[in-house]
Amino acid sequence: MAAHTTGPNGLVPVHVAVHDPAQREEPDPRAADYARKLFAASAKYADISWTRYGAEPRWLDMDTSTCVAAINPSHFSGHGADEFDRFLSGVALRGEPALIIATMGTADDDEDRVRSVFGRPGGRVDFRHFNGAIIGERLLAGAEVSLVPGLDAADHDLGLRLLNRKDAPWWAMTLQASALASPRGTTVHEPEGELLPILVDSLGKPVVARWTSADGQQIWYVIPDAVDWNQVVDWLVQRALPEHVPAALRRVRSRHHLDPALETLTETQARSDLEELERRYLEDKTRLEDGLQRARQEAEPVRAGLLYGTGSVLEDAVAVVLRAAGFVVIDLDEELGGTLSADLLAVRNGSTCLVEVKAAAGAAGEKLISQLQRHLDKWPQLRTGQPVTCAALIVNHQHRLDPAERPAEVYQRRVVDVLPFPVIASGDLFRWWRTQDWSAVQAAVLGQAHSGGERDEPPAGGREIPAVGRKGWRPWTKGGTA
Repeated sequence: MAAHTTGPNGLVPVHVAVHDPAQREEPDPRAADYARKLFAASAKYADISWTRYGAEPRWLDMDTSTCVAAINPSHFSGHGADEFDRFLSGVALRGEPALIIATMGTADDDEDRVRSVFGRPGGRVDFRHFNGAIIGERLLAGAEVSLVPGLDAADHDLGLRLLNRKDAPWWAMTLQASALASPRGTTVHEPEGELLPILVDSLGKPVVARWTSADGQQIWYVIPDAVDWNQVVDWLVQRALPEHVPAALRRVRSRHHLDPALETLTETQARSDLEELERRYLEDKTRLEDGLQRARQEAEPVRAGLLYGTGSVLEDAVAVVLRAAGFVVIDLDEELGGTLSADLLAVRNGSTCLVEVKAAAGAAGEKLISQLQRHLDKWPQLRTGQPVTCAALIVNHQHRLDPAERPAEVYQRRVVDVLPFPVIASGDLFRWWRTQDWSAVQAAVLGQAHSGGERDEPPAGGREIPAVGRKGWRPWTKGGTA
């Protein structure tokens, strides 16, 4: 093995289990697959600005006993196993944990393998001297991943750096037992250590994770293939080593580390101010994220109900909006039992409105109008002492379409111009609720009397309310006029 000696030069040595890419020439296209794969493995690290980020690589055939971290170490004899063992012996002798970065899967698996009847190509990361392995299942294109809350600073930073990978695959990871076959049978050893998720997929499975052995002697960061290695090496020196192997930076006199005992008062104050700023930022960020999560949990049932809901889901969402706009709302199905009348009764400032709520997968039929009219005609028999003064038909029309693709009006024909009550699209109700334009909700539900085809001034901050009836109409009369 070639000798490699160096004094403190400010650079932390990192073992990378490939041959120096600067010393390898691209093989002839007719060369064996094995030669091409070796070249491709080295080429992944060819563009890393090691010195810029405060590190120096130790490739295969170089001494690794002084290395403070390893990238994709090899277990195979003659192909990096000796270098890996010397790395592990060196950190153990210094009483430091072995910090290891391993990639899961291979991003450039050809399409035929991806579509194989044997399943999608996966990945595997095996530990050295510990039972178990991390198995990866390649996710389909377009998989969504998210950052796990509550991570420490180093893990949080790594997650942020990897979160925005573009057009690159992810692998869902699982900690798996080891099986050892022998003439006496197969012995299964349960996996050791703990797998801590950093990024997870939509089902909560880790796609970036940290595995730590039970004795704390090995720390593995498992990341997907096809990453920006400059970002990873920068994170290793700036975040991971200070967190897990702080003596490494002191030992090489890295510019990224200065012992607080050697700082000037000005440096100490500046560092303290920066740490306080980061602490406040994390506290504020956590508080704001919690607030956003609560707001979304409250809003989603109303948003989903108004834009996509049918039946009671839509009715409940409409009731929430009307109450927010200042109406006292009564569920008539619950109050009267069954479907004897319209869905809701909305009362505000002496106005009592009968509200029918309907959904239509396609264009709204005019029978919805006649249903509300029948409820108006029948109302005096149900509540003789509580006359209604207005009514409204609220329709979630074309709800199978994206809201942006739906017609603005429930009815394209001008049938609404002669109705004794307004017809309101639930999408309009959603927009007013979203912007808290309660005056627009009130005006739409209570109706606006217009003459000569003119329009009243729109409510402050709201959209213009179309003319929806005749001046002086009374919904409880047969003809709709006084």
